[in-house]
Amino acid sequence: MLTVTSYANRTSTTDGSQYFSLELTSDDTEVVLSQNGRYYVTAKKCFMSSTFPEPVCKSMLGKQIPGGISKVECEPYEFTIPETGEVITRQHRYEYLPVGMATV
Repeated sequence: MLTVTSYANRTSTTDGSQYFSLELTSDDTEVVLSQNGRYYVTAKKCFMSSTFPEPVCKSMLGKQIPGGISKVECEPYEFTIPETGEVITRQHRYEYLPVGMATV
C-alpha cells in the first residue's frame, strides 16, 4: 500500500499549463548504509500526476492507494539529498506501479 503524503503544483513542460501531482510514499521501509558508514531508514517515494484541483489533493492527504513503487532506469540527472545537501548523479527514478503489474 501507498500513502498520499503531500502534493505539489507543477507546470507542464509541453504547454506550460498548471496541474497538481500527489506524492506517494511506500509503507515498506528500508535500512540503508550511507557512503559515510552510517545507517538510516528510508521509504520509496514518487509523484503521480492528477487532474484534481487543490482542495481535492488536500483531502487526499493520508489516504491509502493500492500498489507499489518501482525503480525505473532513466537518463542521468543530478539529485540533492535533502538531509545532507550532497549532490549525487542518479540514473533511475521511482514510478507508481498499480496492483497486479509486474515490477520493472
